[in-house]
Amino acid sequence: MPIISITNLDDPRLRHYASLTDIALRSVTEPTEGIYIAESAKVISSALEAGHTPLSILMEERWVDRMTTLLGDDVMNSDLDIFTGKPEVLEQLTGFHVHRGALAAMNRPTMLDLATVTNGAQRIAVLENIVDHTNVGAIFRSAAALGIDAIVVTPQCADPLYRRSIRVSMGSVFFIPWTRIDPWPQSMSTLHDLGFTTVALSPDGHSQSLEDFTNEAHEKIAFVLGTEGEGLTPESLEQCRQRVHIPMSNGIDSLNVAAASAVVFWAIRARNG
Repeated sequence: MPIISITNLDDPRLRHYASLTDIALRSVTEPTEGIYIAESAKVISSALEAGHTPLSILMEERWVDRMTTLLGDDVMNSDLDIFTGKPEVLEQLTGFHVHRGALAAMNRPTMLDLATVTNGAQRIAVLENIVDHTNVGAIFRSAAALGIDAIVVTPQCADPLYRRSIRVSMGSVFFIPWTRIDPWPQSMSTLHDLGFTTVALSPDGHSQSLEDFTNEAHEKIAFVLGTEGEGLTPESLEQCRQRVHIPMSNGIDSLNVAAASAVVFWAIRARNG
C-alpha cells in the first residue's frame, strides 16, 4: 500500500495524533472517541498480539523498513493509513519528539464488566484515584509479572490506556484483565459479595504487618492501593476488611505506591508459591 507522506498537519486523518502532550484533553477525548495511542514499535506489536485493531500508524520516514518487518505484510499491506514525516514535522504535530519509532491510533477495546474481570481471580488490585500515569503503568507491569489476576480502577483513577501508562507497563495493560468500578467506594460491597477480602495498604497504626498478613489463609484478596500523597480515603479505609503495612526502617513510613504494590504482590506470591 502507498505510504502517506505528511504535507498538511490539518489533515483530519491526523487528528488522533495532535497535541498528545495535553493530558487533560487526551484523558477526555481518547475514551470518548474510543481510541488510545500506542507508542513505540514494541508496544504497537504487543497491542496487535492482544488482538487490538489499529486505525492508523504514524512514524518517521527512517522507520518504515523496520516497522514493515516488525508488523508484517498483513498489516503493512492492509487498508490502514500509514503516515510518515520528518522528525520536526512529527514533533510539530504531536507536541514532542517522537524518538521511539512510531505511534499508532488503536481502537479502544470494549470495557469488561467487574464479574467478567474477577471471574476465577484470586488476587486482584484496586487502584483508588491514582492520578499519575507512570504509577498506573508501573503497577500494571508489577501485577502482570508477579501473579496478580486482575486490576480494578476507581472512577477518578488515571486511564490505564493513556500513552504513558501503556509505555511504562511495557504493554502489560493489554494482557491483564481490568475494568472500572463505579460508584466508589460503595461498590466495595460488590467485591465482598464476590468473596474478596478487601485489604487496605496503609501505614497507619491500626494495620498489621505484611509478613503477618501473608501467614494468614485467604482464598480471595483485593489489595486496595491509594493515591499518591494522600493515600486511601477515610471512606475506603473504613470499608476495607483488613489493613496492612510494609515494615520500614530509618524513619521512613511509606513507599511510592508503585514500589509498594510490587513489594506486596511479591510477598503474597512468595507466600502462596
